Amino acid sequence: MKASDFSFELPERLIAQTPPEKRGESRLMALDRASRTLSHHSAPELPRLLEPGTLLVFNNSRVRKARLLGVSERTGAQAEFLLLGRLPAAPPGFSGESGGQGRQSGQSRFWETLVRRSKRRRAGTRYLFGGGMGAELAGGEAERRALVFDEPVGDDWLDIHGRVPLPPYIRRGDTPDDSDRYQTVYAAVTGSAAAPTAGLHFTREILSELERLGMECAFVTLHVGLGTFLPVRSENIQDHTMHEEVYTIDDGTAARIEKAKGEGRKILAVGTTSVRTLESAWDEKTRTLRRGGGATSIFIYPGYTFRAVDMLFTNFHTPRSTLLMLAAAFAGRSFILESYAEAIRLGYRFFSYGDAMLIR
Repeated sequence: MKASDFSFELPERLIAQTPPEKRGESRLMALDRASRTLSHHSAPELPRLLEPGTLLVFNNSRVRKARLLGVSERTGAQAEFLLLGRLPAAPPGFSGESGGQGRQSGQSRFWETLVRRSKRRRAGTRYLFGGGMGAELAGGEAERRALVFDEPVGDDWLDIHGRVPLPPYIRRGDTPDDSDRYQTVYAAVTGSAAAPTAGLHFTREILSELERLGMECAFVTLHVGLGTFLPVRSENIQDHTMHEEVYTIDDGTAARIEKAKGEGRKILAVGTTSVRTLESAWDEKTRTLRRGGGATSIFIYPGYTFRAVDMLFTNFHTPRSTLLMLAAAFAGRSFILESYAEAIRLGYRFFSYGDAMLIR
């Protein structure tokens, strides 16, 4: 199967540059796989589109202010970095002191990062960041590099000196409003370099209505990183390698999901990250979920057989992306592309701040 099989033309005007005026006001397209029909709704109508007893599984990862702007000590040129996560030790080839952990939990000198215009950024170059913090760029593969800070930094420091990591197709700087709107209302565990955007449509009122109408909610944690948003560069999609992302499933969530599956109730995954977590942790032989922490590099594309998930709530995704391929695996490639064509015709908003899709 080819990456070009998942291409489509999208007018620039349909790439959402801002969230809707109020959270939860997005449009919602519902896809019925059995009848291959589409219907059009709004996000607050979701509870009435589901059967009582449906279990919705959300990703409660919280986005850190992972985007950093640094200035080269040597040239004064500005460089942009996206911190993906802490590294447990000094990167290969780094000759400085190796002590990496700070006194506060979650601090480290060593961070994995994506470097914008990485070919121009030489290993060994030092950069200055907010608060007088310095860091040295170490080696790595392509744009995926290591950044070594002079002192351990953590989320407290990033909250002050970092910026909201809006994706590159949002062609504006971040604003104070993005600190709230590029975060789900139920975000709890900091660690993502991008938002699990399907959850951005949910308000406290929608969550309450789900409960009132007999639905159940559960939460997993998967920290969004390279595995979710690294583009597919190979034309043969089987040649694409997914990078690992870490996840956690607690006992309560696992028990609720196992009970629902045993009773024949539907599991609705909110977002592709929830899908990847559940499909990675589900043991079909025992009909149970693995508890605790894990890591997944699962790549889901058409031909995959879903075992844990029955329905999917998601956004409209970028062409040739692993996210679109996952949605196509769930609904069928031709049906997904037909629905995208209809969404474009009707002026739906696409990508992170865009509208939503329910596949049932």
